[in-house]
Amino acid sequence: MSLTEIFVCPATGEPLRERHDTSPRSLESTGGQHYPIVDGIARFVEDDDFADSFGFQWKRFEVRQPAEDEETFEVKTGVAPAALSGQRVLDAGCGGGRYSRIAAEHGAHVVAVDRSRAVEKTRELTAHLPNVTLAQADLLTLPLPKASFDLVFSVGVLHHSPDPRACFRAIAELVKPGGRLSVWVYRRNTWPQEVINDSLRWVAHRLPRSILLGFCRVGAFLGGIPGLNRVLNKVVSFSNHPDGEIRVCDTFDWYAPRYQFHYRPEEIKDWFLEAGFETIEELPPARDGRGYRWAWKQGLLPGSGVNVTGVRRRADG
Repeated sequence: MSLTEIFVCPATGEPLRERHDTSPRSLESTGGQHYPIVDGIARFVEDDDFADSFGFQWKRFEVRQPAEDEETFEVKTGVAPAALSGQRVLDAGCGGGRYSRIAAEHGAHVVAVDRSRAVEKTRELTAHLPNVTLAQADLLTLPLPKASFDLVFSVGVLHHSPDPRACFRAIAELVKPGGRLSVWVYRRNTWPQEVINDSLRWVAHRLPRSILLGFCRVGAFLGGIPGLNRVLNKVVSFSNHPDGEIRVCDTFDWYAPRYQFHYRPEEIKDWFLEAGFETIEELPPARDGRGYRWAWKQGLLPGSGVNVTGVRRRADG
């Protein structure tokens, strides 16, 4: 499909036409709004703004783990990748593009959108897939027609926006009746953990990036120490992923963003209800074990998530 068949003007919702007489070529609305196409990506925002750290992060770190990414996709969307063939899928906040690639490799027609220049990493990762279309755009004003996707998913994104609830409403409107929406956001922890996190982040995201990266490497080192990494990171959040580069990336992802909001499952389920969804379900984490699941439900695990999926109610439902 061409860009003009996929995107609409984010300001008015009207169709766009592609202009080849501009440099770079662009998409244009009848009202005169112009949106440049740079390196094959339609750009509906001018800069990274609050999302700048994500552009740096996803272009700096190599974190793709094909088998793990496929398992994570299914865990966090509630959908088996093999079931996506022929479906229209929106990755709302694609970051480095790992999950866009998974969906597209299984035959989905994927639109991958990110507010930051991380979308350029997605372009690299999916360059061999003709069924992926990219845009740099804001989730609040997506250049997409309403009720046009079979599956919309947003993994680890909404909680980093200035207004997560408004972003949720915006992406919910893009789901077809009978289609599915899946979101993953940070879980609210106990009040001492929240106070510690807020205090550390207040300092961390204001640090020069080079200094913050140094602290993240220290956190990644601690995250590789067996035993200690499963105790200390309940107080000070850092990743204990088996891969060292992913530990640095995950820790940077926690401390660098300007915004970070935490939620309880009931709050997110209410969002789904208000947006007209049914069959609403909280998805469990991939990791099993009675002790882990208990700690997860009690909000004792910093960095753990609230993962909810639901089906948009049909008009006759």
